[in-house]
Amino acid sequence: MELMRIFAFSLALLLSHAQAEVRLINHDGRFELRRDGKPFFVKGAGGDERAMASLAKAGGNTLRLWGDDRLGEMLNQAQQNGLTVIAGIWLGQVRQGFDWSDADSLIQQRKHIREVVLKHKDHPALLCWALGNEMEDKEGKNGAVWTVVNNLAVMVKQLDPAHPTMTVIAEIGGQKVRSVHALCPEIDILGINSYCGAASLPERYRKAGGTKPYLLTEFGPAGIWEVKKNSIAAYEEPTSTEKAKTYRQVYEKAVLGEPALCLGSCAFLWGQKQEVTATWFSMLLTDGTRLGPADVMQELWSGSAPTNRCPEIRAINVEGSASLLDPAAKLHAKLEVTDPEDKPLRVEWMVQRDHGEYGTGGDAEIVPPTFPTAITRDDAHSADITLPGEPGLYRLFATVRDEAGGGATANVPLRIRGEERMPPGKKPTLPFIVYAEGDETASISSGWMGDTKSLQLDPKHPERPHAGKAALKCAFSATSGWCGVAWQSPAGDWGDRGGGHDLSGASKVTFWARGESGGEVVSFKFGILGKEKRFHDTASGALENVALSKDWQRYEIAASGDLTRIKTAFSWSTASNGQPVVFYVDEVRWE
Repeated sequence: MELMRIFAFSLALLLSHAQAEVRLINHDGRFELRRDGKPFFVKGAGGDERAMASLAKAGGNTLRLWGDDRLGEMLNQAQQNGLTVIAGIWLGQVRQGFDWSDADSLIQQRKHIREVVLKHKDHPALLCWALGNEMEDKEGKNGAVWTVVNNLAVMVKQLDPAHPTMTVIAEIGGQKVRSVHALCPEIDILGINSYCGAASLPERYRKAGGTKPYLLTEFGPAGIWEVKKNSIAAYEEPTSTEKAKTYRQVYEKAVLGEPALCLGSCAFLWGQKQEVTATWFSMLLTDGTRLGPADVMQELWSGSAPTNRCPEIRAINVEGSASLLDPAAKLHAKLEVTDPEDKPLRVEWMVQRDHGEYGTGGDAEIVPPTFPTAITRDDAHSADITLPGEPGLYRLFATVRDEAGGGATANVPLRIRGEERMPPGKKPTLPFIVYAEGDETASISSGWMGDTKSLQLDPKHPERPHAGKAALKCAFSATSGWCGVAWQSPAGDWGDRGGGHDLSGASKVTFWARGESGGEVVSFKFGILGKEKRFHDTASGALENVALSKDWQRYEIAASGDLTRIKTAFSWSTASNGQPVVFYVDEVRWE
């Protein structure tokens, strides 16, 4: 009898770790996923390991990941929580300067994907492979992107025929739908991130020629790229109660309203993230408190609302909020909030700076400072505020919690008159690495200048690196003209957005360089964004017209003055003197 119990336990353990086969079934144009032979409709959200337990408790069945960092660990945790995983594999993005025609970069990308698929293809929590997220150009016209994605899908299917392939695009404008259908036949599912226009997605998708099944891979409140600033040049954020209505409307129309092509959805974001504010896309607070959108998704997934529903904010008003305010002005705020179960509510009031440092495509954003002494009196329905004395944009936040894990949020933007000082950048530890061993993390080589068609970068060139296994090869093939590259933060920005790094404490930029033949003349700089730009570099430095040797040489650029916001941490430029210019750079760092 004991042997039978041991055998039964061992068999159950083996089955729990067996690969789950996922198939895409086409019933004359009506699609469905089947997991181990059973119909599977994606009830998912984007998030991380902190989201899994509450996501499963709310009736969700899938967690969407954007990249493969810690994929094995995430798959294991998902399995423990009864969830499946959409395994995202990050691909280079056009907006960040990734060159989809550079063979070396594509080879490295393909190699990485192969390794990831082989390592995780048999995990029972795996639902499908998502190749890339919003890596295309704005109009979807770059055919190289779609051709490479299709080739990657071919490889993934050869390695793992048991799971579908997907790629994820930002909305469906331009030629995106047409390009994916024509050039990506091996992509089984089209993932679509859609916000303001999500409710009309089924109609727009079919009108654009869409016949592939789709997943609504991101949806939520309208992003700032879709709304206009108000009279004080600020983006107004809906309350969490208003956002809950948006999630319901989108799900009912774009997901349930397209039973033939839609395979499900992933709400954004089951967790908390600083993007515009800490609450704009967050469906939970940092302590796990649920907000209205989470309640709505639970009801839509499970068919019944939570026993304890979140508080509801009807309005938040601040006297004079629609006009320019004086420094240190005194204001009075009122909050209209109720609890569906009439439970006691706690309200936390907070004044926070809004630097206007808004990223694109989900880029990391700086968390602005708060001003605790600005709240001079508060209760559950009102607060008295004394504004800071520094000009600029601020927000007054009200965060509501009940006694059973439910919450609500609202904020009002406030602008203090006067000339605004630009905020500092993010403070890194020193030495601050710009480029080393073929990797870029904090600054991106996205600022291509001059004759970029004749420029090629190989960030992982293996021949004769100064250190490690790779160096950066820079090749300008033209026989006239000039070109250059700037390492930018954020990527692709020429001074129109916040960001950068506070490199106070550094005294120099060091790097190694050599020429292909010797004698190549290159200028090296940092801080190339002048004060004519709103978000400019606060300091600059240069080594002009350096004649390179064939052998590696160490160089320094002195750094002094105000280093609190360096947007372009390193750059180079060169001009052709009748022949191509080829040189190499390695180990770029601030010290």
